[in-house]
Amino acid sequence: MAKDRKIDLVILGLLSHEDLTGYDIKKRLDGAIGFFWKGSFGNIYPALSSMEEEGLISKKKNSKTGGRERIPYHITSKGTKALRTWLEETQVSNELKYETLLKLYFGGAADRSITIRNIEIFEEDVKKSLAVLNMYKENLEKVLDEEDHVFYYLTVTFGIDTYEAYLKWCTKAKKLLKN
Repeated sequence: MAKDRKIDLVILGLLSHEDLTGYDIKKRLDGAIGFFWKGSFGNIYPALSSMEEEGLISKKKNSKTGGRERIPYHITSKGTKALRTWLEETQVSNELKYETLLKLYFGGAADRSITIRNIEIFEEDVKKSLAVLNMYKENLEKVLDEEDHVFYYLTVTFGIDTYEAYLKWCTKAKKLLKN
């Protein structure tokens, strides 16, 4: 597995639950995982190819749906071992990159109204994401008797707590900038 290519681990994690096509993987990345991890077709398909060469995943028998060929991938025992090894590692990278904060940091180079508007745009995005996370939370609370759902639930509640803190910060920041 390519060193520091986390998309491989994301894919292995997804495949540890079910067989998926490249398109299905992208849909999962755009869904719940998209709140904390991003991926594109441009990095998913090369990862799938190299992971197959390394024996971490394998293609399942092709099937056709609606005239299109679907190629589902399956995690191998070697892939499961690689996923578990990563899960057991104690060293992790938790990088935070928000362009809004970068613009805020350099906000003194422009009128405060521009920074306030940037905060308002960020605030609206957070509110939309928070609504989706709360929907996930409600749905997950109904199935917490299933082991995997406990972990999904913890991830979702982390997001809710974090986004609620962002909204609190937005209110304080706008108030300070308006004074």
